[in-house]
Amino acid sequence: MTKNDGERGKTASMETILTHAGRASDEHLGFVNMPVFRGSTILFKTLDELEDYKAPYRYGRNDNPTTRALCDLVSELEGAAGTIVAPSGLSAVSTALLAAVSAGDELLMTDSAYEPTRTFASEGLARFGVTTRYYDPRIGAGIAALFTERTKAVFVESPGSLTFEIQDLPAIAAAAGARGITVIVDNSWATPLYHRPLEMGADMVMHAATKMFVGHSDAMVGTVSANEKLWTRLKRTHRILGVAISPDDSYLTLRGLRTLAVRMKHHATQSVAFAEWLQGQPEVEEVYHPALPDHPDHAIFKRDFTGAGSLFTFRLKKRSRDALAAMVNGFELFGMGYSWGGYESLCIPFDPTNIRTAVPWTAVGQLFRVHVGLESLDDLKADMSAALQRYRAIA
Repeated sequence: MTKNDGERGKTASMETILTHAGRASDEHLGFVNMPVFRGSTILFKTLDELEDYKAPYRYGRNDNPTTRALCDLVSELEGAAGTIVAPSGLSAVSTALLAAVSAGDELLMTDSAYEPTRTFASEGLARFGVTTRYYDPRIGAGIAALFTERTKAVFVESPGSLTFEIQDLPAIAAAAGARGITVIVDNSWATPLYHRPLEMGADMVMHAATKMFVGHSDAMVGTVSANEKLWTRLKRTHRILGVAISPDDSYLTLRGLRTLAVRMKHHATQSVAFAEWLQGQPEVEEVYHPALPDHPDHAIFKRDFTGAGSLFTFRLKKRSRDALAAMVNGFELFGMGYSWGGYESLCIPFDPTNIRTAVPWTAVGQLFRVHVGLESLDDLKADMSAALQRYRAIA
């Protein structure tokens, strides 16, 4: 950790941690921001230095001051023993899972997980003899009935990707902890500002930092933070895999994190207001946003989360592909793209039926995933209102 980070983290607010952690300005000629340390080779002046494996930096792939500053900041935010960084959210997932399971083990994964996460489990881990079973995201403490002697990890994503189920993490973590089973949580939606998985019993928490941490759609990064129990294994797995990111991407993530608190507040306000507005539109059948009182998991959301993310889903009556094309092709502000978390709003149509196995998706209609950015809310409403009119106009 950087100077005084441990002491500050005990008392400081999240806003203060985001502003001050991982900077160490006094170590870098007083510059406010951590410099970008580019380099592969680190030179040693003597044989003693070369053989000293306690040296803070030995090779550029393993570590550098810029990346370490990022890890220190995220560890403070998560209340973690340590953090590793990876070149994407998916590589963060794969590193966390490989740290948790071995050949012959079984993984339980929420049926609402991000599709590439499912693919890595079903195709990647399967090559190493790891079996994956999917569970109902609303199973709660009932997950204990699924455990076998081979079950070594549970992967939680809350809210669920695309369909936004909120999981009862404390109940799942308690059941898993009683059996010594590792719990990994994808917390990309809420960030550590609004959800604290390690405090609720999880062992590792990961982020597609590409999204809210970076915040500007200009870098791809993943993070995994672990408690004391899993930190040594996670760190060693990360080292074995050779997973690394550039110091420039570390810098961009640090820069994005400095404004995370103010951005999240605005995203949360905008997303809830936009979701409430959509509920009043005659074309909209249902809105899936955990912060709305009529969401089936709203009580768990209110208990375990202190704020909402930017992302949610809504459903329209099913119409022709021509109607769908007319709707989305005419957007002026909403873009169509597979990421989210940046300053620009996004809206993509999707169909989850082919990726659900434990709990088939049966709701009839056209689904859209929306990321509400930083534009004027009135302008976003006008753009979506025109889109809904185009959708309704074509059978």
